[in-house]
Formats: sequence, C-alpha cells, structure tokens
Amino acid sequence: MRPDPAELVAALKGWGLELGFQQIGVTGLELGADASRLKDWLARQYHGEMHWLTAHGEKRYTPDALVPGTLSVICARCDYLPESMDEMQAQLENPRGAYISRYALGRDYHKTLRGRLRTLARRLEAAIGPFGHRVFSDSAPVLEKPLARNAGLGWIGKHTNLINRHDGSWFFLGEIYTDLALPADPPQAADHCGSCQRCIDICPTAAIVAPYVLDARRCISYLTIELKGAIPSELRPLIGNRIYGCDDCQLCCPWNRYAKRSALPDFDPRHGLDRASLLTLFAWTANEFAARTEGSAMRRVSFEQWQRNLAVALGNAPPDAAIINALEAQRPQASPLVQEHIDWALARLRAAA
Repeated sequence: MRPDPAELVAALKGWGLELGFQQIGVTGLELGADASRLKDWLARQYHGEMHWLTAHGEKRYTPDALVPGTLSVICARCDYLPESMDEMQAQLENPRGAYISRYALGRDYHKTLRGRLRTLARRLEAAIGPFGHRVFSDSAPVLEKPLARNAGLGWIGKHTNLINRHDGSWFFLGEIYTDLALPADPPQAADHCGSCQRCIDICPTAAIVAPYVLDARRCISYLTIELKGAIPSELRPLIGNRIYGCDDCQLCCPWNRYAKRSALPDFDPRHGLDRASLLTLFAWTANEFAARTEGSAMRRVSFEQWQRNLAVALGNAPPDAAIINALEAQRPQASPLVQEHIDWALARLRAAA
C-alpha cells in the first residue's frame, strides 16, 4: 500500500534536501493567467529571435499536454552562488576584466539538476513503486518560474526572476512532471518587491520596460547568448565588459542580502573564468574555447559569438595599445561578423585615445 500522500510529500522534501536542493514544492497544473501573459509578451515580439518560444503551442503552459497523464508538478530550487556580491561587483567594475554571468562559471546546470532530480525520482519510486514522470531543468517548453511560484518557492520579481524571501534569487529551478496526485503546497501569492525598482533602474540597456516585463531584445543575456548575428551598434557601449550574460538585476536586489553560497562543487568556477581578463579570453583559439567550455552552459554560444562579445567588451575598455594590437592581430582570420565588431571596437578606442 502506498504511503499517505501528505507523508509522501514530506518525505520527498527531506530527500530533496539530502540531494542538495534548498527547497521542494508541489503544485497542480493551472497556468491560465500566465498563459495569457506569455501570449501578450510574444505578440509584442519581446522574444526577439528566440523562435522556439512560439514553437510548442499550448504545451508550454499546459503540463499535461507536454506530458500526457501529468497530475502534479514537483518543483525544486538549487543555489548556485559561487562567491560574494562584493567579489562579483569588483570583477564587473574592472574594465579590463571579463564578466561572465555567475550561473555559467561551473558545470552545466542542466546536467546537475536533471541528474539530481532523476535520483529524487528513483527515491520516490523505491518508496511507492513505478510511476510515470519526466524530469526537466530549463530543457523543455515549461513555464518554470510560474510553476515554482505556484509551488511556494518564491515570487516573480519585477526583473522577471524568481525571488525567495529567505534565499534571494541566485538559484536554478527544476521540475518533475508526474502522474501522481500529490497535495499541492500553498502558492507564493504575495509579491514582496513593494515600491522598489532598483532592477529596473540599474539595467544597463533598459531591458525591463515595465515592472515584470522584459524586452529580451535589449537584454544583455539575450544579446550575448541568444542573438546569433550582429549586436545592434547602439547597444554595444552599454554592454560594458559583460561577455556572457548579465547579473546586474540580481546584484542590486535587496533580497539577495539573504543569498547563500552554494555548497555544491559543481558550481565552482572553472579555468579561472571568474577573474579572467578580456585579453586572455580574446587570445583563445577555437580549440581552446572548445576545451575550456566543455561541460559548461557556455557551450550555448559559438566561438564566433564568443569573439564577437569579447570584441565589444574590448571596445568598451580604456584605450590601450595592447588591446588595439590584439584586435588588429585577430582581425585577418576572424569571420565577417567578428570583423564588424572588431572594426567598431577599434574605431571607438582610437577615437577615445
């Protein structure tokens, strides 16, 4: 006989903590209001070139359409913060240093979270016998943040990230879609952002166009990761030294004073990327890029995008003979896309010299 569902959920939460998750919550499938907001956001073309966001119809906001038979969603969050806020801020403020969004410094979180969620599912299976389920972590058409909010893991802030009042926002999310009818946790109904709009004010490219509304086409994470072509010239100076993603809206959030360093070595920085200089990374060959980003979320970008982003960041650095020489030396063998950004950087540096 299967355990009482409430006792099962309590056990599930305990197992989750043992596996390195900070919180487990359970929710049902209702996402009607979030579906309406998504449709409006897509209609405004705020998704830019991320065409996959329009590709799956109702599956994104109807869990049992994505995985037939789904009755409950088990949501998990896992801290990834690798260092202090002061250390991050110091790297961001170093114009010759490369800033990489801190979620990408260690092992690919997709693998880490899915692996731990599969282990959690096996623990559950050992307790109750076989059951239907699928595991996700930013790996399918899933409205992760609304589901996590509904499962009581936090609220969606004005910057559109999920915030937990005890742990801030430096965490990953993952889900288990299951055919088990589990008692749902109370949702995080309250929004604790109040009148604060620091994230809106600090966004370098003004991508947060209204509270809770992000125009991805202006977001540095989109520009440096998802955009495959040329970065709009008017946005290049605003990118600063951010070469992969952007953390500004999290760095300024008052709730992140409660954020805790991750205890998982998976998320420790690799290859010194937390303190790397722009010139060091720009000197990488394609083979070096492939070797040093292996097993990392940074494989999301191509070597061409990597060089493009670095050329922009170097163009935003203080004028320096070493930077100009590096850009000039790289130009002949660079792709036309990278050459365009190198030319922009050289013109900017020479004008400022």
